[in-house]
Amino acid sequence: MALTGADLDLAIFIRRFEEALLDLFAAGEISGTTHTCLGQEYVPVALAPLTRGDFIFSNHRGHGHYLAHNEDPEGLLAEILGRAGAPGHGVGGSQHLMGEAFLSTGVQGESLPVAVGVALAFKRAASGRVAVVYIGDGTLGEGVVYEALNMAALWQVPLLVVIENNGIAQTTPTRLQLAGSIGGRAQAFGIGYHRIVATDVEEIRRVLAPLIDQVRRQHAPLIVEFETVRLGPHSKGDDTRTRAEIEQARDRDWCRRLALAEPDRFAAADAAQRERVADLVRAVRSRPLSVWEPVHGG
Repeated sequence: MALTGADLDLAIFIRRFEEALLDLFAAGEISGTTHTCLGQEYVPVALAPLTRGDFIFSNHRGHGHYLAHNEDPEGLLAEILGRAGAPGHGVGGSQHLMGEAFLSTGVQGESLPVAVGVALAFKRAASGRVAVVYIGDGTLGEGVVYEALNMAALWQVPLLVVIENNGIAQTTPTRLQLAGSIGGRAQAFGIGYHRIVATDVEEIRRVLAPLIDQVRRQHAPLIVEFETVRLGPHSKGDDTRTRAEIEQARDRDWCRRLALAEPDRFAAADAAQRERVADLVRAVRSRPLSVWEPVHGG
């Protein structure tokens, strides 16, 4: 797979950042919950350069989206740990993040209708911007998704829906909870659709660049389905898959495959990113707790 230079560094950084979060959670330093994107890091890494300047709507599994699109690891970790310098004063935590043209929510499907409205505003303003929304295959069980897709198709808005299909909705295999296909759903609304199986970042960009440009120029919504894997649990330690199923997912892991294919190059990049994450954790941990004072209107 083609992952080189800054792309490789970013993808590995996201992997080690997420692993550090699981360690911090186990140590009791993270309140609430946290959902990692282990196995899916390459998706936002591939998309970020194609959607620079657009508005990104993320979800509960959104740390990788934030790091790729917003490039603010200090702010993200401060938000999750409730430390000073957090963009949301530590109130949003792991799931409800905000940044420059970036919002995430832990409510399944909530961001999609909001993204349609933002896309409509972009169209009316002739801004040339796209509303990009990340959802998972499990979110296709939410009715609001179909209401939003219906309006996006009727209004012909510049909306890019990125579906990270990792084959499991929390603890339920997708094949047991989703009838039909994602492509069939797109076709039913007359919305463009493309399926990505590759993990090669350069290949993904070559394929998607003209499609996203068409969304931008013609105001035509597009659904892109990534067939990917979730290596970790849904959240923390709630993984009901068998060892064999987890090992099958690991066999498809871009990170493992790259480490085996190019061990020296991977090891050098990995060592640098491990050190970077360790330095980041030490620095943010040393900050005082964030203090949030609500503003009362007069």
